[in-house]
Amino acid sequence: MTTIAIIGAGLIGRSWALVFARAGLPVQVWDANPTVLDRLADDIGAMIRDAGGDAGIAALVTPCATLAKALDGADWVQENGPEDAAIKRALFADLDRLAAPGTILASSSSALMPSVWSEGLAGAARCLVAHPVNPPHLVPIVELCPSAQTAPEVMDRAEALFRQVGQVPARLTREIDGFVLNRLQAVLLAESLSLVERGVIDVQGLDDTIRHGLGRRWAFMGPLETILLNAPGGVPDYVRRYGPMLARLTDDAARGEAFTEAAGQVVADAFPNTEIRARQDWRDRELAALDRHLRSRSERKD
Repeated sequence: MTTIAIIGAGLIGRSWALVFARAGLPVQVWDANPTVLDRLADDIGAMIRDAGGDAGIAALVTPCATLAKALDGADWVQENGPEDAAIKRALFADLDRLAAPGTILASSSSALMPSVWSEGLAGAARCLVAHPVNPPHLVPIVELCPSAQTAPEVMDRAEALFRQVGQVPARLTREIDGFVLNRLQAVLLAESLSLVERGVIDVQGLDDTIRHGLGRRWAFMGPLETILLNAPGGVPDYVRRYGPMLARLTDDAARGEAFTEAAGQVVADAFPNTEIRARQDWRDRELAALDRHLRSRSERKD
């Protein structure tokens, strides 16, 4: 049985703990902040209730007082520390030193390519990024990004593990800044902020366009399958029909200057007096309902 070590038990870390535990895997959790570990059982219990899961899952999650204890017997390490290159390099030096030679070391980093923190480690070949979407226990995609030193068999084992626990691995062939998800997200966000800041549409209208338009299709199929089905002759037909128009729009779509404080303030003003944690809990309950619906549809299809 694969044993999982979760390093860092914030929002992402405890969500990962639930992903692995509900698949029946023992999970050992360490965090540098003892207070986080003290409330881990309550946090995991609340997440299980909101997701409609079996309360017995929590018994598979064990808080550990030391990093070495969390790594003891672990086959897979999922690190969830701060997005700081120096901190990650120091942490992975400890992980590489303390973990058994066959243990895979993965980071949840959303911005730091694996070579940034694994270069020079004796175990660089067993290191990769396994980047989730927040929260991973409700959104199953996980990007697997290797460095030039990552061994192919490590990528194979990573892909197999995430399929085993019910996630959807997206395997990159090489590292690239932002990986794939954030590169796509950056383009969409840039144009969204630009349209709002220029007064073309308000925040509500923009979000509704995605939520009740593109988002509804994207919950079931990606943008490439979407265009496959949007013209009678498939993608070549779609490109002939709409390619020139989309190419013209693309020139204005990804402007970095859209990420300004002024644009951010326009969005913030549209959500006054928002209590972030409460809104996050609402989001997770809604995602849990969608997740149950999609899993049920998949089971009926099978």
